[in-house]
Amino acid sequence: MSWTPICDFDKLLPERGVCALVDGRQVAVFRTFDGTLHALDNLDPFSGAYVLSRGIVGTRKGEPTVASPLHKQVFSLVSGVCLDEKDVSVPVYPVRVADGYVEVSV
Repeated sequence: MSWTPICDFDKLLPERGVCALVDGRQVAVFRTFDGTLHALDNLDPFSGAYVLSRGIVGTRKGEPTVASPLHKQVFSLVSGVCLDEKDVSVPVYPVRVADGYVEVSV
């Protein structure tokens, strides 16, 4: 597994997303208030636009989520499953902190 550095952990604001190009894929990376990192595909499957990194971070029944900024479908940051339409999902990717940098593997 190869890891791609995205940004300094301290630069990633809680409850905000950033988009990074990793091995030709747009990846949305999020840091929740508790410091947990999540990475998923940036492509919103409902609109076809690469916008999930600009979504609204929240929770549903204790599960961290992001709502698409376009049509407001809510996706689990853990599994990538759309909580509004369970048959739709986006890929999730491993993410970690190494030497103070957020890294993603696709």
